[in-house]
Order: sequence, then C-alpha cells, then structure tokens
Amino acid sequence: MINNRIVIFANGELPDVSIARKLVREGDVLIAADAGARHILEMGLLPVKAIGDFDSISADDLYKLESAGVEMIRHPSDKDKTDLDLAIDLALQEGAKNILVLAALGGRLDMTLSNISLLTRPDLEQIDIRLDDGLQEVFYIASEASIEGVPGDLVSLIPWGGMAQGVLTHGLRWPLENESLEPSTSRAISNEMVRTCARVTISNGALLCIHQRIIEKINLR
Repeated sequence: MINNRIVIFANGELPDVSIARKLVREGDVLIAADAGARHILEMGLLPVKAIGDFDSISADDLYKLESAGVEMIRHPSDKDKTDLDLAIDLALQEGAKNILVLAALGGRLDMTLSNISLLTRPDLEQIDIRLDDGLQEVFYIASEASIEGVPGDLVSLIPWGGMAQGVLTHGLRWPLENESLEPSTSRAISNEMVRTCARVTISNGALLCIHQRIIEKINLR
C-alpha cells in the first residue's frame, strides 16, 4: 500500500500546462491513462505506470514511455470501461486514499460528463478524489469538504441525484445555513470565497462542487 497521493493524467484538456504543473507535488505517484501521457511528457515528467488500450496515444509518446521503462498495462480496445475508469481501478489497487485527476475536463462533452460521473463510484466514497485542470477543480461532497483558494474564487454547489439537505458553508460570501437545495435550483451557483479556505458540510444527499480559480491570481499562489 502506498501513502503518497496518486495523480492520474487523463486525455482531456489542460488550458495552461504550466499552471497545471504546479498541482503536481514532490512524492506524487503519476499514472497515465492512455494518451494522457502527453501531458506528463510535456511537463518533463514520467509516469510510473500507463494503462489503457493505447489507441489514442501517439507513436512517439508510446516510444518514449516504453524506452523509459514505464510499466505498460494494456487492455483490449473492445472494453467496457474508459481508460480513466481503468486508471482509477489501478489507483485503488495501489491503495490510494487521495487521487487527483488532471485533464479530465474539456473536449468532448460526453467524456467530460462521464468523467464527472465516475467520481460517484461506490468504491470511491471514502476516497478524496478530484478532477482538476489548473483553472477549476470538480469534486463531490457527501458529508464535508474543504476548498483551498483565494478570496474572489468562485464556488458553485449543485445538488446531485436528489435534494441536498443540511447544507452549511463557511468562508463564502453568501453563507448557506442548514439549507436544503433542490436539483432544479440555482441557489448555490457562483458563490465567492472570502478566505483562503472555505468549508462545506451536508447532512444528507450529495453536492457537486465546482471551484473556479481567479486566473489573474493563480501565478501569485
């Protein structure tokens, strides 16, 4: 079992690679989900493992991985899971309790929605897993969560799968105090952080949290 955070690179978009690079910390274990390897290589890094059917990775990137001795876990192209889904399986097998997924947003809408939905897998209920592209992070809140940023960052809370009850926030401009949010409401969209750390708790249901960072302040963090 590992104690380090696992960072999975998917094959979505990274608006600014240099900003996303700052999210990778020393000691992180990197896994490439198929062509997500392109982002790792562009950062001048190497994954410990790469997984997928490797139908979308370039021949040049594939050669770089194999030449560097990266462990390649191959799956048939006719499979029932996406490459990211397989990479999450692998991270759990490695004993991960904290997973960051980079480049899982943007590009094809169906893939983006699928990637967001993957976070609701039952076996991830006790795992801190978030999608991030450097400019925004996306994750689910089923009980409580902290959001780290700067004053002015936007935070949207979207009820997921039904009503969210007992929603309580700290560190946001417009506080929610033990409120119930219906899936059809826009009540908790575009709130603003007033501190460097905000906190959200919920007594029942689930919230999709989207944290949008202020671009002008990212390079100052």
